[in-house]
Amino acid sequence: MAAYEILIADDHPLFRSALQQALSLGLGPEARLVEAASIAELEQRLEENAAWDLVLLDLNMPGAYGFSGLVLLRGQYPQIPVVMVSAQEEMAVVARSREFGASGFIPKSSSLEVIQAAVRAVLDGDVWWPPQARSEAVVSAEARAASAGLSSLTPQQFRVLTMVCEGLLNKQIAYELSVSEATVKAHVTAIFRKLGVRTRTQAALMLQQLESIPAASA
Repeated sequence: MAAYEILIADDHPLFRSALQQALSLGLGPEARLVEAASIAELEQRLEENAAWDLVLLDLNMPGAYGFSGLVLLRGQYPQIPVVMVSAQEEMAVVARSREFGASGFIPKSSSLEVIQAAVRAVLDGDVWWPPQARSEAVVSAEARAASAGLSSLTPQQFRVLTMVCEGLLNKQIAYELSVSEATVKAHVTAIFRKLGVRTRTQAALMLQQLESIPAASA
């Protein structure tokens, strides 16, 4: 059995390869490294095995809205530490990663040595943040409320929500997910209840609260 099982979730093949190289060199052959190129693939890997030691999560992944992937992971698999990996290195992004429950943040500009040190720290039960990171919170009350609501959604409900926010009708969502329209309606009802909203527009606005950088600082 591998000493460590790590999920690398990033939609850029070259960067997944770079992380594979860094972790293979840093952790040795006993580490099991598995890749996912989208939130859907990540969810599939987690459904197959919930005993991962670490998830390295790209901030901008297909199927995610800003920090929604992190929020979903923390809600469904709170036992798995998540380290955000991003080319967006603004302090607001780092601080929001911390506030939404990440165990660390690795800028994509980091050297192999820094990546290895960060991963080892989190695998040892610690956290790792860039030296320049400031500790102040930049998460609004609305974003916290959105995080709490979204973290209560099941993966299937989250898929439905993202499709709702993309403007798809119930019958289109049913077709995409190979389920009945009645099932989609039941999901939408449950989503609205968990988020405390009444309309699709309100649900979309809630997802926007998890954008990587708040609109006020854009």
